Amino acid sequence: MEDQTLQSAAEAPAEETAAGCPCRHKHREAPEYDALIRRLNRIEGQVRGVRGMVEKEAYCTDILTQVSAIQSALNAFSRELLSSHIHTCVVQDIQNGHLEVVDDLLVTIQKLMK
Repeated sequence: MEDQTLQSAAEAPAEETAAGCPCRHKHREAPEYDALIRRLNRIEGQVRGVRGMVEKEAYCTDILTQVSAIQSALNAFSRELLSSHIHTCVVQDIQNGHLEVVDDLLVTIQKLMK
């Protein structure tokens, strides 16, 4: 992992991708990065397990139970990432006078609550 300094969206200039969309980046310290990757690996394994259940013609409610577990794991991942975002990016932007980050946060929370 590259050693970069923590930058907020307001401090880091938006970069244009090949598709032409502005992209923001956030450096994550090793403990946060590792925790998020561990969660995603676990979720990925759960999804592969459900695929295997479908391929083996498992009973519907058994598959649905596993899907529910995946949804719970994704929700936990989202809560962890949102908490980190608020404690780092949002706080830093507010301290730098970029109050529009609050509107961005509200939009993000509304999307998560759908």
